[in-house]
Amino acid sequence: MTTLTPQKPAIPQPGGDVTPAPEPRPAQDPAWRELVDVVREAGQYPTRSEAESVTRVVLSALGGHVVGDERVDLARALPEEAARVVASQIPATRPLTAAEFVDSVAARIEGATPATARWDVSSVLSVLPPLVGDELVTRILNQLPPGYALLFGRAELTPAA
Repeated sequence: MTTLTPQKPAIPQPGGDVTPAPEPRPAQDPAWRELVDVVREAGQYPTRSEAESVTRVVLSALGGHVVGDERVDLARALPEEAARVVASQIPATRPLTAAEFVDSVAARIEGATPATARWDVSSVLSVLPPLVGDELVTRILNQLPPGYALLFGRAELTPAA
């Protein structure tokens, strides 16, 4: 079987030379930039690039653990680029505890420790409630195992016995 590989369009140059067209760069969504800037401030990251990387890793990890209507609603409430990061994840086969979730993020960030990964996770997740709404965050937390509320900047409330 023959597989066809799409070719980049060529751009004719003076003198008859042909060079491949440059890779298209996605337009930077202002809402995405604003989200990254808020994460940068919350996490006190020295560069925008570091804040953007952490935001992508954490939202990607979260995207695998939020399913159903909550995942759809989360993607709708986020900036377009963040929605793509969340929605492109394959759902996890088993829910992770909050500590396991933080450890999974640590494994994705070079040089991260559980302590720095917890900081990274909290820096991203704690900025979501004002952006997506407390009601949606509550629905997401109801779907996740106990322990995630603190990562979203909320007290972990347990019913009285």
